[in-house]
Amino acid sequence: MSAKEAEKRNKSQRQSFAEPKPFVKWAGGKTALLDELGKMLPQDGERVFKKYCEPMVGGGALLFYVLSKYDFEEIYISDINAELINAYNVIKNNVSELIERLEEMQMFFSSADESKKKTFYYDMRSKFNTTELSGEKAAEKAAYLIFLNKTCFNGLYRVNSKGHYNVPMGSYKNPGICDAENLRNIHTALQNVIIRHGDYSMSEKFIDKNTFVYIDPPYRPICKTSFTSYNGCSFDDGDQIRLARFVDKINRTGAKIVLSNSDPKNKDKEDVFFDELYKDYEIKRVSAARMINSKADGRGKINELLITN
Repeated sequence: MSAKEAEKRNKSQRQSFAEPKPFVKWAGGKTALLDELGKMLPQDGERVFKKYCEPMVGGGALLFYVLSKYDFEEIYISDINAELINAYNVIKNNVSELIERLEEMQMFFSSADESKKKTFYYDMRSKFNTTELSGEKAAEKAAYLIFLNKTCFNGLYRVNSKGHYNVPMGSYKNPGICDAENLRNIHTALQNVIIRHGDYSMSEKFIDKNTFVYIDPPYRPICKTSFTSYNGCSFDDGDQIRLARFVDKINRTGAKIVLSNSDPKNKDKEDVFFDELYKDYEIKRVSAARMINSKADGRGKINELLITN
């Protein structure tokens, strides 16, 4: 397929669906930063990038923004969280079964009293933890994940040392468990997206000088209570340094790179960890809302870093 044919196909598909939005609430979600991130995407008259890569996709706020507004010929996403990537794949390949399962869950949950809601929630959590992630169970597992995300405390994804999801039930009166229209929009938008489960380093083979790369790692904690475990393991300073070396490597390909992270100076003005780590890059400090915190007074506006080459 020629570049012109690919552009025509992508434009046609982009016009055939409403703008999709994240189907789960995810720690570190970038909805609040979309205005700032949008300024860093290719603008009219600037260098054209044919490929888009998001190797730590999470909830996908920027991905869905890109899918609805840009005509990249190739798009690659990945994440270390197998359950999350399974959900993306199910939405792409089997959205009808997923919607059917979620509608049944929503119908029961919305009509149940508080006692039955609680029993149902913990039954679904148990099934999520005991159902094997396999091809034949893929839609079932994805439905459990989305249900739990919509009904658990604060939309957290957290597992214990055994890898079992252990977030308690939240206190929502009528949570939107099944947004069928949005799921169908995402289904359409994902049809030409490469979806992979694994470490961000796997994306190196996809990235070249024609690629726009957005990297959104687990943020470096700015206080002891910050949430940094997305898959049963932490992302410490050693991991941040390893990621920076990866950024150096793909920078040499000529790719355009944008990376986000926390700003240590919110807590300690003398903490120059990222200023030193990315001293060869442009570092911009922007204000964003922090949405997930165990305490209400821990949410609100805070500076974050946008790092670009």
